[in-house]
Amino acid sequence: MNKFNIYENIEYSSSKVQITSMFESDASKEIRIVFTQGQIMKDHKTSYPITVEIFEGTIEFGVKDQSYTLIKGDIVSLEASVVHNLKALENSIVRLSLSKADSVKRVSGVLKL
Repeated sequence: MNKFNIYENIEYSSSKVQITSMFESDASKEIRIVFTQGQIMKDHKTSYPITVEIFEGTIEFGVKDQSYTLIKGDIVSLEASVVHNLKALENSIVRLSLSKADSVKRVSGVLKL
């Protein structure tokens, strides 16, 4: 069993998006991403499918040439190799589910684009 409270030890940082590895299961890696209003993750893609869930706040989620406003409770999934980006319209907490074969390091690298 793995346990993590997504609301514990939240830190909104004006200098960078906060990425925390929550846990790994047999099938996935679970990551918490904490955005301060206005922070972005520029266009990027992954070699594996992902699932994104909004726990708090509002995220502008860009996919290809479309933009979607995601609010608390929204969940989206993307297939591999789909270019996407995120912008926090307000302070936000996002859960990202990655394939076991993907890496937290890759996600952190997106912030350096």
